[in-house]
Amino acid sequence: MRFILIFFSICLSSIVLSGQVTYTEDIAPLIYENCANCHRPGEIGPFSLTNYDEVTGWGQMIKFVTESRYMPPWKPDPDYSSFLGEAHLSQDEIAMIAAWVDNGMPRGDESLEPEFPNYPDGSLLGEPDLVLSMEQAHMHRGNNRDSYYYFVLPTGLTEDRVVKAVEFRPGNAKIVHHALIFEDNEGIARETDAQTPEYGFESFGSFNGDQNDITFLSGKQFNPYAPGQKTTRYPDGLGQIMKAGSDLAVQIHYAPSANDEWDQSSLNIFFADEDEEVERVVEQHIMLPTSLPGSFAGFIMLPGQEREFVGTYLIREDISLMGIFPHAHLLGKEWEVHLEHPDGSITNLISIPDWDFNWQSQYYFDRLIKAEKGTKVIARAVYDNTVDNPNNPNNPPKLVHWGDRTEDEMFYLPFLYVPYKDGDEDIRFDGTVAVEEHMEQVGNRLLPLYPNPVDSRVTAAFHLKQGGPINLTVLDMNGQIVRQLRKGEYFPSRFSQISFVTDQLSEGIYLLQLKGKDFKVSEKFVKQ
Repeated sequence: MRFILIFFSICLSSIVLSGQVTYTEDIAPLIYENCANCHRPGEIGPFSLTNYDEVTGWGQMIKFVTESRYMPPWKPDPDYSSFLGEAHLSQDEIAMIAAWVDNGMPRGDESLEPEFPNYPDGSLLGEPDLVLSMEQAHMHRGNNRDSYYYFVLPTGLTEDRVVKAVEFRPGNAKIVHHALIFEDNEGIARETDAQTPEYGFESFGSFNGDQNDITFLSGKQFNPYAPGQKTTRYPDGLGQIMKAGSDLAVQIHYAPSANDEWDQSSLNIFFADEDEEVERVVEQHIMLPTSLPGSFAGFIMLPGQEREFVGTYLIREDISLMGIFPHAHLLGKEWEVHLEHPDGSITNLISIPDWDFNWQSQYYFDRLIKAEKGTKVIARAVYDNTVDNPNNPNNPPKLVHWGDRTEDEMFYLPFLYVPYKDGDEDIRFDGTVAVEEHMEQVGNRLLPLYPNPVDSRVTAAFHLKQGGPINLTVLDMNGQIVRQLRKGEYFPSRFSQISFVTDQLSEGIYLLQLKGKDFKVSEKFVKQ
């Protein structure tokens, strides 16, 4: 039977790749979902891929970079674990692109061509509650070198607030490669900035002493930014705390440029509204060389040495993991992190077998992952300080130790979690989801909610014909708004889902309404 299935799969692939592939039905959906978020006007991609003419103009290049897996730039191993917003192509999809290019890039029936996503000009999450901007524009020198700068943005908050998402908005998407966002309650970044004549200060090695570096880097982080990724909104009932009077210190990585470029980026901050009952606060732990044998003193790499470090962190209470963000510099070669449960079982968290300093990102699990008390986080990182490493900043190689300069190295692993609660295993983050294969993926559809009737938490899945901003609203049977779940938030042209808590609703019948450009659909659900 297995042989028959493999043979059938091969025959099916042969039929698909024998000249049947067209832009309108096969290639456009792949490009629009995996490439166009960066390759469109105003974004970091060096050229646009928004229509047939643009895609065919770069067809041979697209074939080359997808076959080599250089693009899309998704580094985690998809067979090891799953995350939100995965931007990678399957081997069949890569082969389909190659066959299409080799066959002359036929367009196909133009009436079947999908519309390009309707990306909003501003936030992908809707209207923010607070906008913080860099006080001055920063010039990134056109010397074909990258740079890292910190900018201090005072929050001005007079009370602690629950944050659902922090969305970084690049002022100049052509040069902003990625950004990290730290909460600074000690004034470390502000004090450092005051000692430089210009607005902002260079990132690596610029704080006043190593202890300040460690204190700052060990602090709270909010949603990091990477091009092409939509910022993650925390599930209903969960959020981070932003402290009153805090500063947000934003570390921006500017990509190499041949010309002087200006940037004045900003942050969109979304707070929990009064209709949401936030019952658990998202916490963060950062694994540093303190989790390694020898601590910071033992974190060294001799010239010509390839070295592996394995860190261990013991979890002391039942928690649910939400996301993980491994970080290293130019000597980094590999990351692998898993959970070792008290019963000896293993849960994979992340594997990056081919670490790339230029493509590190945020990695939120597609579900909450339970780690009971006594579980160990085992983190393995490999570094290559040899002449065989083309990214080695030193030639010949030099002794390397911990530090936040480019030529230094880091073992730095933040992960997010909340205290465990029964039922966490069933909570999924909002995002795109797989559906039954027989389900037709066309049109604007809101699937029946589940479970229904509802006790506490309910999940809604929907499909959009064209990616774009939508509203999701809970209405009573009189048409009155009970909760505004999403307002103007962007979702792609595929199946997505959100979950929300109904504890604040009284028993009765309600409508969930999905509204987008030129359409409105709804589904009933019963609160018991």
